[in-house]
Amino acid sequence: METAATEINDEFRWNLLQKNILERNAVRAFALFREARIEPLLIKGLAAGKYYPYDRPRVSVDLDLAVSDTNFFKAEEIARSEAAQDLAIDLHRELRHLDTVPWDSLFSSSVMMPLRDAEIRIPRPEDHLRIVCLHWLTDGGRVKDRLYDVYYAVTHRDATFDWDRFFTIVSPTRQRWLECTLGLTAKYLGLDISGTPADGAENRLPRWLTETVEREWSAEIKFEPMEVAVFDRKKFLHQLGRRLNPNPIWATVQAEGSFDAPTRLHFKIANAFRRIPDSYRRITEALTLRSRG
Repeated sequence: METAATEINDEFRWNLLQKNILERNAVRAFALFREARIEPLLIKGLAAGKYYPYDRPRVSVDLDLAVSDTNFFKAEEIARSEAAQDLAIDLHRELRHLDTVPWDSLFSSSVMMPLRDAEIRIPRPEDHLRIVCLHWLTDGGRVKDRLYDVYYAVTHRDATFDWDRFFTIVSPTRQRWLECTLGLTAKYLGLDISGTPADGAENRLPRWLTETVEREWSAEIKFEPMEVAVFDRKKFLHQLGRRLNPNPIWATVQAEGSFDAPTRLHFKIANAFRRIPDSYRRITEALTLRSRG
């Protein structure tokens, strides 16, 4: 029988292999875009993995690349081209809901990260930490381990890290979201935020927020896309219920709402109605593809 150490080593080797594949894909993707005179920003994934320890490689399934609004349609053609078909590019039209800082500011402040025999462009550390915090929140806080993106970015920051750039460049509402994300990381992963502007945030978390993440982490049936669940009646009804009673974190963030508001009800109602057209489209497309065999 295999020992636990062997299993851990096998998992490490597999994760390292996946990371190496993603690195090669990133270099190829940047070369394709640069040939077209488009300079993207890589977010999440490898950019977050920069801060992870070697023995815990950060694994991703795709490349999240953000481009300017003016370059988006040209970039979309490249991402869909035959040359990019195996690169798993998830293209973003600027940062959309992930950040409210203007694209020009994000891009002009971005930095180059050496990768294999090339360099790729990523947001500066303060901007990227803010982006991964918001990404985790827009996912409803469903995956506890993704908080390690926050944990390692803060733990391995250098002495020049500008907390003002991280916090005060966005609205007070978003500042509170960021503080809560750091507080959750401190509470559940042991992140040391003493001496930072978020010092003690783990003690200022709204009760509904901790209850939500604990409920999500312990849920036996996880959130799935409607098009995946549509052919299983039990799964479909469960996923439908999750949309009619949506995750309050995501509902609040989508409405640019306050984490300290006395109720989540109006955020959840607005979120449920907003989801209807997209859910209908996904279900219809899945049924159409199924009917065509």
